[in-house]
Amino acid sequence: MDILRKRRRTDARSRGSALTIAVTAALAVMAISMLAACSAASSGGQALPRPGTTGTGTRTGDASVLRLRSPVWLLTRSALSKLISDPTVRDELQGSQIYEILQPGQQPLPGVTAEPVVTFASSTALQDAISSGQLPASTFGVLYDPEAWSFTPVTEQRDPVLAATRAAAVAHAHGLHLIVSPALNLTTILKPGSQEPRWRQFLSLNLAGRLARIADFVELQAQSLEQDTATYTAFVQAATSQASAANPRISVLAGLSTNPPGAPVDSEDLTAAVQATRSMVDGYWLNIPGQGARCLTCEASRPDIAIQFLQALY
Repeated sequence: MDILRKRRRTDARSRGSALTIAVTAALAVMAISMLAACSAASSGGQALPRPGTTGTGTRTGDASVLRLRSPVWLLTRSALSKLISDPTVRDELQGSQIYEILQPGQQPLPGVTAEPVVTFASSTALQDAISSGQLPASTFGVLYDPEAWSFTPVTEQRDPVLAATRAAAVAHAHGLHLIVSPALNLTTILKPGSQEPRWRQFLSLNLAGRLARIADFVELQAQSLEQDTATYTAFVQAATSQASAANPRISVLAGLSTNPPGAPVDSEDLTAAVQATRSMVDGYWLNIPGQGARCLTCEASRPDIAIQFLQALY
């Protein structure tokens, strides 16, 4: 009898141990499967792309992750040609995503790796050019630049969101991306008589947020504020927050200029603006303006400032 009882206890312990091992193994497999599923769901099952590299023009993941990568650059054909004339800057830009702004009828610079973007100050002209097949075959997107000036129809100045909505419909129907770059001076039309600084009026209108629901990129024309890094940063941060709240997938760019309205700037001003806002935006429109029909108050072009800035930045 004693031997029988011992055998029964031994058999019970063996069965219990086997059951414990089986349950533990099953739980481990379940945990690994759940972890893999959660990981795939959180990342979309793929690495996060940089803006523009997937052909979608929009983000597919956490904005903060992408904004810490190398900044993308929006450059006019003229500005790009001046920058790549410097061998150091040309080498520095090779690893960056570049969007080359073309005027209607222009062709992209030969031998340059960039996404062509054709710019328009009129939504109506933009729609007509797309519909009639006037854009280069390699065009990535179109840029709508509404401002309080003679190049943007008054009806569009009074309702830039409606004008951008119509531009987006035509652009997207033809597989093109839309960048919208509303000027701060639109507030003179939309909020006449206001005594607040234009950048505060712009924020009160929530233009960045309303346009982010429509466009693939929103460019903030902050360059007139770059002499004051704190003000530049406050505007970019607030406007980017509005855009991201309206559309978490929006790509946001901020404006820089070698020759903005007001007091002269130098490369250190541009560097300070970027250092203060780099984590907030995906990149920058680096303007190198000169005097002309679209900038009557501009002085001579200063590509040297842009070159010094990029050399310091990289």
